[in-house]
Amino acid sequence: MRFVHSSDWQIGKTFNFAPDDVLHILQQARLDAISRLGNLAREQGASDVLVAGDIYDYESPSDRTLRQPLERMRQFPELRWHLIPGNHDFHQPNGVWERVRRLTLPETVRLHLSPEPVAITPDEQVWLLPSVLTRRHTTSDPTLWMDEAATPEGAMRIGLAHGSVREFGGDGEQPNLIAIDRPVRAGLAYLALGDWHGFNRISDRCAYSGTPETDGFDKGGDGGGSALVVSIEGPNAVPDITPHRIGHFSWHTMQETVTSSEDIDTLENRLRSLDAQKLSSVLVWLKVEGHLALDDMTAFEERIVGDVGAGLCLLRMDQMPDLVTSHADLATFGEAGVVSRAAGRLQELSEAGGPQQQHARAALQRLAVLWQKEKRA
Repeated sequence: MRFVHSSDWQIGKTFNFAPDDVLHILQQARLDAISRLGNLAREQGASDVLVAGDIYDYESPSDRTLRQPLERMRQFPELRWHLIPGNHDFHQPNGVWERVRRLTLPETVRLHLSPEPVAITPDEQVWLLPSVLTRRHTTSDPTLWMDEAATPEGAMRIGLAHGSVREFGGDGEQPNLIAIDRPVRAGLAYLALGDWHGFNRISDRCAYSGTPETDGFDKGGDGGGSALVVSIEGPNAVPDITPHRIGHFSWHTMQETVTSSEDIDTLENRLRSLDAQKLSSVLVWLKVEGHLALDDMTAFEERIVGDVGAGLCLLRMDQMPDLVTSHADLATFGEAGVVSRAAGRLQELSEAGGPQQQHARAALQRLAVLWQKEKRA
């Protein structure tokens, strides 16, 4: 038996930090990943794709969002796609899966909405044991029923579930907690898990595939972009589990100190070297400390925020270097006029401290850089 193990597609995911044009690109990438999964299965000679929950990101997607992943799967008629609910798209009356079930589904898309063994090969020698979440969080083990689930003697048993086998951060009791030795207890050849967004091999017979597209700056290391090709020679054989890169985008968090034009040069080279051939597939959350004079700040905005920012898929900046203004800088605003008076007042507020200091510094910085650009135009 050879199959592809995936999970956590989270179709329709909203990236609140992204502008609308980037949001559309990231959402589209999650759909494109389904096609890459199908192509991976074809290339590897896999007959089935097991998706361990969270196909959708929320309980009430639009009609278009509901249909989009189904149409992607329809393009691979030789594959069987097995889907279970997760904690984001849990199965409830009149919920997302009832809506999916009422559609005209591709014949090869199989919804598993009840915890019962299902033969998934024509010879009925391989049985899938799907766990189904009926609420977002449950304190019971969703795979407990597998221990007593009856299948024909000698059949290969493959579990499919969504939950945690350990507490991935946070305090207190972890919801949807799965026994780490469930494959042994239930006689499973393999337990395919979803919920953790990075590839994580729990044991010889249990793994998380991770989401096929990384979906956040906090997902460093094995933070997604993968799928697993799993080959099992027989019911008692140890599975061969091979990760494959599926994701298109790479996500980076950087914290830099910039105090001179040389530092700007270094930062620009560092950003451009993240992926020189596909800079448009890179997202960067850049936090910059330091102090820059007006000319250098103008160069920083033009070269880093402007040029490199346009080349990247996304440059997110929540922290900028401070602008250090001199009397000569302030003199560039002229001796009179609204702009000059505004700059002088902002300078006073930025030096006075108090609750307005930070906003005054930011406003003075923007005013000075824009005025500098206007003078050069």
